[in-house]
Amino acid sequence: MNTFTRAALTVLVGLVIWFLPHTEAIKPEGWHLLAIFTATIVGFILRPWPTGIMALFGIVAAVATNSITMVQALGGYAEANVWLIVAAVFFSRGIINSGLGKRIAYTLIRSFGTSSLKLAYALACTDLIISPATPSNTARGGGIIFPIVQNISLAFDSEPNGSTARRIGAYLMTTAHTINTITVTIFLTACSGNLLITSLGAKLFGYDISWWEWFQAGVIPGVICMILMPWFIYKIYPPEIKETPQAAVMAQKELDILGPITKAEISVAIIFILCILLWSTAIWTKLHPTVVAMMGVLACVVTGSLTWEDILGERTGWDILIWMGTLVGMAGLLGKLGVVAVFADFVSQHLVGIDWFWASFIISATFVYSQYFFASGTARITALFSAFAAILVAMGAPIPFTILLFGLMNSPGCTLTHYSSGVTPIFFGAGYVPQGTWWRVGLAISVVSFLIHFWGGTLGMWLFGIL
Repeated sequence: MNTFTRAALTVLVGLVIWFLPHTEAIKPEGWHLLAIFTATIVGFILRPWPTGIMALFGIVAAVATNSITMVQALGGYAEANVWLIVAAVFFSRGIINSGLGKRIAYTLIRSFGTSSLKLAYALACTDLIISPATPSNTARGGGIIFPIVQNISLAFDSEPNGSTARRIGAYLMTTAHTINTITVTIFLTACSGNLLITSLGAKLFGYDISWWEWFQAGVIPGVICMILMPWFIYKIYPPEIKETPQAAVMAQKELDILGPITKAEISVAIIFILCILLWSTAIWTKLHPTVVAMMGVLACVVTGSLTWEDILGERTGWDILIWMGTLVGMAGLLGKLGVVAVFADFVSQHLVGIDWFWASFIISATFVYSQYFFASGTARITALFSAFAAILVAMGAPIPFTILLFGLMNSPGCTLTHYSSGVTPIFFGAGYVPQGTWWRVGLAISVVSFLIHFWGGTLGMWLFGIL
């Protein structure tokens, strides 16, 4: 399809939804915003113009039709998590500039480079080890894992947005992102969304989920997915490079060329470790992860590993700011205008007479795949958790099971789109995986992940006496 056809289809979808009859429970401005939001998502899929341009079209349409105000339209750009993503991209540039990223990449290749699959498992283990002490999976994935994946890919001459992307980069980006969304299942402190769920559950039902209870519910599905997913992705979206027996020799030669570790690398390594420590102690220091990421960026500037010109030239970060800020803002307003609440009521009305356990399967699936309509896991939790959890408890589901179930369901939806979680735009924005492929492969991953998390989590809660 040419640009005009794709643009026309995008507008047509919005107009059809705009003029559809709808319940009076949704205010006209809420319904109109839903039409524009849906059209914007369709525009992201059809891409008559780049994603950032489509996001701006969405803002202009929403304000021009008086669906929202200009202040509301720009509200998403003030979201801390949006700036956390942007800062993480800038921080990763500092790691690359210093040469530390190359040294880490080549060291990993030297130790685990006999196959692309082993590299994927090495990255998975890295994420797992640091996840319990990093309460922001966006900071963990974007600031720690992503630069390493990027440098490993480039070391194998796998460039983004080109014919070499599938050599190894596309596979590693997809796998590293998937694993990042899985480790949040195992540890309560691995993701801010986990803490949001337990906080809402405590307020709603008066029951506090402990770190140990979370671990009991999440360890079985989490470990199964950690073992299965690198292999599963390897089968459905394989890299062109599979066996790499020459990698260790190549990596050693490159490390010899790099020579002894430099002062710049030492400085960035210290900044890197300090950021991890600050992220991992945020519960006590009360420092927001975004502030920590910005501190890391500024420290890189002060030590000379990053310049203002580098920051201005980091197109990925600024592109993410535009389209992610737009989506976060619109998604939040859909919740405030009551659109999401009506959606939750509609679901509950169709579950009358169903056993609570099977209702939990249906509701959890609805919760997971509603991620298509949300620009972050936090927004989805905020909008849907209270309503959906209240429905299940009213139907007879145990309170601990209900809270933990939604904790488990926080993971499977994060692979569905290129905007489904805070860390997703960083891996997608690297340019190794086309948008259509990201959605298609992400759906397959999500289906397997959902089934494992539901049944594995249920098994874990039954074995440990929670259910």
